[in-house]
Amino acid sequence: MTQTTVTPSTTTPSTTLSGLRSLYLIRAAFSLVWVALVATTSASLVSTEKPTVIAAVLLVVYPLWDVAATVLERRPATAATGSTDRVGTVNMALGVAATAGMIIAVFSTIGTALLVFGIWALLSGAIQLVVAIRRRRTVGAQWPMVISGGLSVLAGANFAAMSASATSSLSTIAGYSAFGAFWFLVSAIALTIRSRRENR
Repeated sequence: MTQTTVTPSTTTPSTTLSGLRSLYLIRAAFSLVWVALVATTSASLVSTEKPTVIAAVLLVVYPLWDVAATVLERRPATAATGSTDRVGTVNMALGVAATAGMIIAVFSTIGTALLVFGIWALLSGAIQLVVAIRRRRTVGAQWPMVISGGLSVLAGANFAAMSASATSSLSTIAGYSAFGAFWFLVSAIALTIRSRRENR
């Protein structure tokens, strides 16, 4: 998060850790449900034509959910620093733009949708990486988010490259979401361990 003028906060570190931990668990659950839906509808995701209605809904919902999760995440994060979260604002704007781009892309081809998703994954991963590196000084236990952000950048670049292939498939995105769920779970565990250490 970008630091501005820091003001005193009445929120304790344990409250902040608890809020982020709960959010990470919610994000992990959402990702797992999304992966399950992709897996059960995988046949509709493999095509050289336009995405099906099912695929279109799944693709639009994913970045839109990220916007909602960022809004929820800003509350404990801002309370922890007493500062304006400019990076979070940028991330929300990116998510809104990605959602709008995906709504347009799903009326085009699978490759176009994969390209939009790849660009969004790359940029949002970079933002996540920056936020995690900065947040470790105030919250700590952010190494899983650092890894997750870096992997998202690499995955996004790979999706963008794959979008030009004639055999591109949206089902490959399921792996990206599954890894995201894994790292959110690891982050929740890391925050739990840190919270217990602080309470001793």
